[in-house]
Amino acid sequence: MSRKAKSIKVIAMLACLVLLVSACGTAATTTAATTAPTTTAPTTAATTSATTAATSSTTSATTEPAGAETVRIAALKGPTGIGMVKLMEDAAGQKTKDKYTFSLAAAPDDLVAKLSSGEVDIAALPTNLAATLYQKTNGRIKMLAINTLGVLYILENGDTVKSVADLKGKKIAATGQGATPEYAINVVLKDAGIDPAGAVTYMAEHAELATLAIADKEKLIMLPEPFVTTVLSKAPQFRIAINLTEAFASALSKVDGSEKAELAQGCIAVRAEFAEKNPEAIKNFLSAYEASTKWVNENVTEAGELTVKHNIMADAKLAAKAIPNCNIIYIDGADMKPVLEPLLKILFEAKPQSVGGKLPDDNFYYQVG
Repeated sequence: MSRKAKSIKVIAMLACLVLLVSACGTAATTTAATTAPTTTAPTTAATTSATTAATSSTTSATTEPAGAETVRIAALKGPTGIGMVKLMEDAAGQKTKDKYTFSLAAAPDDLVAKLSSGEVDIAALPTNLAATLYQKTNGRIKMLAINTLGVLYILENGDTVKSVADLKGKKIAATGQGATPEYAINVVLKDAGIDPAGAVTYMAEHAELATLAIADKEKLIMLPEPFVTTVLSKAPQFRIAINLTEAFASALSKVDGSEKAELAQGCIAVRAEFAEKNPEAIKNFLSAYEASTKWVNENVTEAGELTVKHNIMADAKLAAKAIPNCNIIYIDGADMKPVLEPLLKILFEAKPQSVGGKLPDDNFYYQVG
């Protein structure tokens, strides 16, 4: 299938080998369950996990369709989890073909053990972490769908940066060193003839950089959502100068001619054994999940409220403002590889461990039968 929903445009955790992955929460980190850089997935504050009560194992079996499967899903707080909120709501109301239980975490590495051990069947992860798990588990983890493109933006307190070329001679304060954010902006800057080493300085925490910008101590910054929306809300003198997702795609098309390549930072991964034994449940999930992402993009206010209800984010208004910049999307099947592989190649060339030591083969991309 082709991508069905697009948004105009958000770890505090993992270098987000774990790097959207960069995601819509309130504290982000970049880490690597395998010591690799990651796709930053901005998240909320500390590592937490919770099972959504409305969709817990206590759901009455009498209201389920005959033969309904119970699917255990782990979601990240932030962009990689936002697209799931309508599915969570429908599951809570017993409106889905199968029964779903949800566990939530603030950091991608919190989900690694659960997915690898079989504690959960499906999880929302940074794309390069999914690729790493595929290698580390000898193919026992596969990617079901790409669910989030880039959540990175360059913000300016001023009006001098209209294009990437305008960054020449300027200093950008950023986060995500050694992870997807660094490698992505390097591609963009090099395409414009700018040496990244002299143009970008890195800080460890998204929240720290956002605070400095709001305090008027930084003028040109690169951050993921939801920190972008936080800065814009509290410091209206800032504006979005560069959408890094668009700039990355443009630069990469010149590097290797990839017209479909995107800064695809988030995905849905599945245990291969579960998928093989439950193909109908996978079809049901993908159909429901695709519908959920479409609904979220078309109903941002209501979606913002659901992010709070289902513990994905803490502020409904902030979530609603951030959703258009979170690039929530749905891409599955044969369409995944041409979108993601160019990014994985860049990560591999920069640091092989960031994708598990080698590029994943075609079996990494799950094909619906």
